[in-house]
Amino acid sequence: MTFRVCIVQAESSWENPGENLKKASFFAGKAAREGAELICFSEQFATGWNPSSSAFAESVEGPICSAFSDIARDYEIGVLGSFREKSDGNLKNTGVVFDNHGRIISKYSKIHLFSPAGEDRYYTPGDTPSIFEYDGVKFGIAICYDLRFPELFLTYKRLGAGCIFVPAAWPCSRLSHWDLFLRTRAVENGLFMVGINTTGRNPVDDYCGGSMAVSPSGDIISGPLKGEGLLYADIDDLAAGGGSGSSSLSDRRDDLYKSWI
Repeated sequence: MTFRVCIVQAESSWENPGENLKKASFFAGKAAREGAELICFSEQFATGWNPSSSAFAESVEGPICSAFSDIARDYEIGVLGSFREKSDGNLKNTGVVFDNHGRIISKYSKIHLFSPAGEDRYYTPGDTPSIFEYDGVKFGIAICYDLRFPELFLTYKRLGAGCIFVPAAWPCSRLSHWDLFLRTRAVENGLFMVGINTTGRNPVDDYCGGSMAVSPSGDIISGPLKGEGLLYADIDDLAAGGGSGSSSLSDRRDDLYKSWI
């Protein structure tokens, strides 16, 4: 089967959810007309990623998530968004997926917080992966810095995911690592990887995009995208039981690894 994904690579208007959500609605309309089944936005697209800000933090019933839900329902397209979640007094960096009726079908909070920028001082890490099924296909979510931690992606593979979405705010200075990690995680686990990066300049850093979709063999099947725009990826041969492509997972020696530490 083929699953069409739309990746949005766009600069966020800094701490301006109203303006950014208008852009999100416009992009979703275009994506729906191009036959996309799911549209994906970068890390904290509605505000711009900020490791120390709690502005516009909200629950999943708040205005940002409500707007994403409305977009999904209005254009009959799945939506992957990311926002600052306020839950039980804690602040989390959370991705949320809405189906084409605007219903929440998955929520994932970033497990590995970016300590070099102090994200761990302001945010509470998540502690569980998130699998969701859409049109019979199993997907997983990771967020930006998570990409550096292979255990999460091995877990997703073992849970039956065939494709992982990675919304990010990955800066220009480390863009070569972005490409490297997306392709490596794909190859070592036999997964499709879809990286959704931001672009432009804000008070935190400079961003150069590079959004792409990668096959389980490590080949770039769409992208990398430069500047603002929409990138489409037709992901083929996905099955509910996991991604296609070979991997070396069956040859792992988990019985030995723990004994070495």
